[in-house]
Amino acid sequence: MSEPFLLAKGATELFFTPRMGNRHGLIAGATGTGKTVTLQTLAENFSALGVPVFLADIKGDLSGIAKAGSATPKIAERLKALGISDHAFTGYPVTFWDIFGKSGHPIRATISEMGPLLLARVLNLNDTQEGVLQLLFKVADDHGLLLLDLKDLREMLKFIAENASQFTVEYGNISSASVGTIQRALLQLDQQGGSNFFGEPALNLDDFLQTGPDGKGVINILAADQLMQNPRTYATALLWMLSELFERLPEVGDLDKPKLVFFFDEAHLLFTDLPKEIEDKIEQVVRLIRSKGVGVYFITQNPIDIPERILGQLGNRVQHALRAFSPRDQKAVQSAAETFRQNPKLDVAETITELAVGEALVSLLDETGTPGIVERALVVPPRSQIGPITPAERDAIIKQSVIYGTYENAVDRESAAEFLQARAAARTGAASVTAPTAAAVPNQPRPLPGDAPAAPPAAGGGLMGALGNILFGTTGPRGGRREGLIETMAKSATRSATTQITRQVMRVVLGGIFGSKR
Repeated sequence: MSEPFLLAKGATELFFTPRMGNRHGLIAGATGTGKTVTLQTLAENFSALGVPVFLADIKGDLSGIAKAGSATPKIAERLKALGISDHAFTGYPVTFWDIFGKSGHPIRATISEMGPLLLARVLNLNDTQEGVLQLLFKVADDHGLLLLDLKDLREMLKFIAENASQFTVEYGNISSASVGTIQRALLQLDQQGGSNFFGEPALNLDDFLQTGPDGKGVINILAADQLMQNPRTYATALLWMLSELFERLPEVGDLDKPKLVFFFDEAHLLFTDLPKEIEDKIEQVVRLIRSKGVGVYFITQNPIDIPERILGQLGNRVQHALRAFSPRDQKAVQSAAETFRQNPKLDVAETITELAVGEALVSLLDETGTPGIVERALVVPPRSQIGPITPAERDAIIKQSVIYGTYENAVDRESAAEFLQARAAARTGAASVTAPTAAAVPNQPRPLPGDAPAAPPAAGGGLMGALGNILFGTTGPRGGRREGLIETMAKSATRSATTQITRQVMRVVLGGIFGSKR
């Protein structure tokens, strides 16, 4: 069983219980009060227990986790105040990630994996425009068209717009104005680096669940300083990761330590202008992902940035100083004070405004899951370096990673864009364009609008003609089709594709979590 670790010390020593790590948590406080250092200390301790960690490096100063720290004057002063004399400085195994592929291994997702609900949020679509996007995904599903990157999305939009009259009866109205709005939003997303994020090879989330040679959990650091220029994309990308983890990981119940700890920095971005439908899904994921061994920790300035339904599920809390300069600030202070288990010796609301840098009000869950009485305490400093490592040191770590080379080169295989372009070229007689292969359309149960019915194989007489009918089927005088052996086998193979079918069933049953779908 994993031993508790010392997180902070006040009137008493405050130990974090690892088996309560999947009960989630909150780190809150104004800018410059010590939230990032607290996050670093928690990440280190989880890693030391063999628990992998994921966190986003918003300011670009968390890369120092990979390197041993030193007893700077401030650190030495903190250790002396805490009465700690055996604080061994050390570095931790780190994997660097970067959606843009500059400061870490590239992270990509396919359009299908992201799903229409989250994609609509990235594109800032209204309900009508989101409906058109949902329709696009449905058409792609029904015709077996792969949606992998932004090219596929653009070609599908063009296709459904050109055939709107034929799709309207079955799928609903397709507004040309909505299609135009989505196209413009895609152009903006592409200019902001969306083409880097959407594509293949897609991220395998198992690569987050690694341990180093020394048994420490790998700390996965997402370089988010550039990504933060588009906060909506940042928040949506992390939501996608969380939803994929929920969908992929098996139920494990309460373990003696988490399987993964996920830190969501600048959490207020997640809930800004958030549709209620997505908020409901986040609340569901936070509530249920605990049973899959994942702990989710939100880092934000004000606790009121977190919806109450989600805030109520965050059992481990570290509250740094808040400044009560405005009515909203005063409300935040009062709200934060009321969420703690009260300490009769402490005026919590007043103390929140008096905390020094590195001090916090701390309440942790005990072995039974009961919140501890809130205490004013100093947070234990990190053992690794506070502040970034050099670009050369980062580059060396990236190239020494066991996954180096896995994601560095993008793959552009045949998908919806290539199929639709080849189809259009074939219809206009452009012989120079290669026809799409079967890989582009793995399962096309019905023809696309404008396609001529598939011609049966040339019927020959005698044995060869009969064999052709058996293999390829026959078409009656009124267009009725009798399946051939090859078509029957293909459908059987499709039915046996249990992985994809299971994902589709999960998407229906769980509401797709966030609409995610391969």
